[in-house]
Amino acid sequence: MTSVVLIHAGDFRENYFREAEAEYKKRLQKYCTYRTVCIAEERVPDENNPAHIKRALEKEAEKIRAAIPAHHTKIALCVEGKQLSSEGLAKLMGEKTLEGGLCFIIGSSHGLDETLKKECPVKLSFSQMTFPHRIARILLAEQVYRGFTILAGSGYHK
Repeated sequence: MTSVVLIHAGDFRENYFREAEAEYKKRLQKYCTYRTVCIAEERVPDENNPAHIKRALEKEAEKIRAAIPAHHTKIALCVEGKQLSSEGLAKLMGEKTLEGGLCFIIGSSHGLDETLKKECPVKLSFSQMTFPHRIARILLAEQVYRGFTILAGSGYHK
């Protein structure tokens, strides 16, 4: 069974987000093993200091790299990533799962370290709009589920 891992910085505080993600994790059991890995978001002493933000992102990147499973395609979710339709994501998933598992990466509120992004062969963006990282996790779980249903030819995607 295909392995899909989501590594993210920071966790849910609200139960309703946790419940929404759990629903898609449950649905995904038919298609893959889907697990999430939470790394602690680094504290930034001065939000207006680019050097402090850069150091925090570098520390988060170290933790993310340590959590990436072997033989998984690294997919960064970032603002400069490519936007795909649901069908396009399904096609990408189908191609990349032939090579191994999928590892999606969502950074902290400051984004992802530039070096880490360069290490990811795939960069995706949900939209030109900005979403909270908590919502991005739920959107990703739903779109991964939708992608697998498209690949399976089920009626979920209309």
